[in-house]
Amino acid sequence: MKNERVKIIGVPISAVNMESCIANIYEDLDKVKGQYICVSNVHTTVMAHDDPKYFKVQADSFMSVPDGKPLSMVGKKQYPNMDRVTGPDLMRRIFEESKNRLTRHYFYGNNKENLEKLIKVIKKKYPQVVICGYEPSVFRDMSKTEEQELAERINTTNPDFVWVALGAPRQEFFCNRMVGKINGLMIGVGGAFNVLAGIVPEAPIWMQKLCLEWFYRFIQEPRRLFKRYAVTNTKFIWYLITDH
Repeated sequence: MKNERVKIIGVPISAVNMESCIANIYEDLDKVKGQYICVSNVHTTVMAHDDPKYFKVQADSFMSVPDGKPLSMVGKKQYPNMDRVTGPDLMRRIFEESKNRLTRHYFYGNNKENLEKLIKVIKKKYPQVVICGYEPSVFRDMSKTEEQELAERINTTNPDFVWVALGAPRQEFFCNRMVGKINGLMIGVGGAFNVLAGIVPEAPIWMQKLCLEWFYRFIQEPRRLFKRYAVTNTKFIWYLITDH
């Protein structure tokens, strides 16, 4: 199961659970710095299926972990120990690991107000975490020069982990472009910043176990998420049935 992948609608998803994911990261953290982890769900997997460029980004990652419950359920048919590794839970677990492993963390993305709320929460809940820097997104495409300058600012802080919250697929494309340029292990966690900051409520555990997390999010933001779930979830089921 160590860093193996299972193809779900043709997209290679890492056959991991939280424990094996953490083991893969810490087996030799220095060697995986400069690479990136995708936190994959039904939406990103369908996008990767439909877009060859995004497929390559997902496939070239150090790991593409199964954030979405449907991914881990499908993967369990080949790898019984495969289980969800959500963005918020991965952040929490690595922060907890900081009690025993001295690691440095950089946070990039979101807006200034929300990012500062996140940093405040981390300092209170996880005082052992070394926050070496943070910077909000500019909410637009950056030039190559701007990206290089950003990489230099991040590298100056000597991070072990670089948490990226730009939303999919933007954050994964960003991490892919930054391979070998940013020295820390990049992890694209999307909305996890707002979850940990307490800005966006997390679905109850019982809903997560029943694959209803999408519905919980939908009732929070129906206008924004209707098209995504109506189209993406339908496509995912269709691809599974037809084995595309």
